Amino acid sequence: MFSRALGLVAVVGCAVASIAADYDLVIRNGRVIDGTGNPARFADVAIKDGRIVAVGRVTANVSREVDARGLVVAPGFIDVHTHAEDIDELPLGENFVRMGVTTLVLGNCGGSIRNVAEFFHRLEATNISPNVSTLIGHGTVRGRAMGGDFDRPPTAQELTEMKRLVEQGMNDGALGLSTGLIYLPGTFSKTDEIIELAKVAAKHGGVYASHMRSESGKIFDSLDELFRIAREGALPAHVSHIKLSGKSNWGQADKVLSAIERARAVGLDITQDEYAYTASSTSISTLIPKKYREGGKFAERYADLKIRAQMTKDMKSTRERGGAKDYSYAVIAEYKKDRSLNGLNIAQAAKKLHRSGSLTTQIETILEIQNNGGASAVFHGMNEEDSQKFMQHPNTMLASDSGVRKFGSGVPHPRGYGNNARIFARYVRELHVLRPEDAIRRMTSLPATTFQIKNRGVLRDGAWADIVVFNLEKVQDNATFNDPHHYATGFAHVFVNGVEVVKDDQHTGAKPGQCVRRALD
Repeated sequence: MFSRALGLVAVVGCAVASIAADYDLVIRNGRVIDGTGNPARFADVAIKDGRIVAVGRVTANVSREVDARGLVVAPGFIDVHTHAEDIDELPLGENFVRMGVTTLVLGNCGGSIRNVAEFFHRLEATNISPNVSTLIGHGTVRGRAMGGDFDRPPTAQELTEMKRLVEQGMNDGALGLSTGLIYLPGTFSKTDEIIELAKVAAKHGGVYASHMRSESGKIFDSLDELFRIAREGALPAHVSHIKLSGKSNWGQADKVLSAIERARAVGLDITQDEYAYTASSTSISTLIPKKYREGGKFAERYADLKIRAQMTKDMKSTRERGGAKDYSYAVIAEYKKDRSLNGLNIAQAAKKLHRSGSLTTQIETILEIQNNGGASAVFHGMNEEDSQKFMQHPNTMLASDSGVRKFGSGVPHPRGYGNNARIFARYVRELHVLRPEDAIRRMTSLPATTFQIKNRGVLRDGAWADIVVFNLEKVQDNATFNDPHHYATGFAHVFVNGVEVVKDDQHTGAKPGQCVRRALD
């Protein structure tokens, strides 16, 4: 009788154990900010098979629970402006996911992977931590179609080839078209050319994102060009990393935003993004007039002493017009030829190399660096008041303009490690420029809606379980301009497609990221 009872208990026990959990994970007791801009509320979030299946009071059977008491639970952040084309080489994307970014948009400023399908297939074969999407770059397709001869309009045949490449990129899942109109080869393109390519992206429901021709003295002309492309191309247009560069241009943020609002009032769909710093970062080559860089013949022109003297003269004139007396605002981030210059501004580098910090010697140093392979640099040229005004606009997204960081390499802009965390630490918690709900909306549902990234950027039933759990009182950016290689802190959990990639500010090593194709689930 006793053994028969034991057997019955064993059978019952097996039956109980075999009951499948209703959910893989429930995040309990958190302060849920769902990404829409709605007020925070206390709720549980349940996940099953990589998706959110319930937000509210959850009492069903569950495999794992996370106690988020005292923490914010929000959608994973979407960074719409990255240069993370090397994600296949650094697949953990650690600098991004450790500040809560779960989806990256690549292909900005006119430079992208040309074969989107092949790139996505490679990522899917090797696995990555964050989700990845891309734009198709105008500069990339222009370079492919026109070779090295750029200071002219494309021939009819070349324009047809450019359209074909944009069409291919869109068919492969690109989110839209990007331009970088201060960079080669895009800087030589005319507006009509861009409109023709924008029409191809528009046919597929894509967006047009532009690093405009000017972010300084000619910014209003540049905005007018963007508005025209949006109007005649019949697609949404997005201003990449909106800013006013150069002291002589400061104080015009209200005027810039008014121009955008007027465009929206007549039916154009215009948005913008911004990073949380008053310094930009790009190639040092942008300090050199474009006519000297065209066609890949800079070295040849540099070797001609007469042309080099004219370069110096032109660059001096540019400094006088820009309102800065010299190039000390530009700090070398990564110069492979001589890494001892990394972290020095141009004036300091000139003194180290040539024992003189004169303007002429600074220009000689810039030209020398470019002739030796070039360098990336950080440019301190923006105003905090302007930046805050841009940030407060409801259609401004918050994006890093960063690539994947190789920890300890160079002296890069700190935004790659700290941008999203800095928003909360400085602009939400310290300065009260944004409410938490507003900041999160700018990182989640606003970019998802604008770039047509489906089922991400919100906490709701059916959405992918890209979720960040963080301490609003402790979240902190730790990277500085002088000492940038520090990850953000304050992130208890970051989930990508329901899989934990960050736990207690440490990367778990998991690589659950997906390639996110335009308008696909």
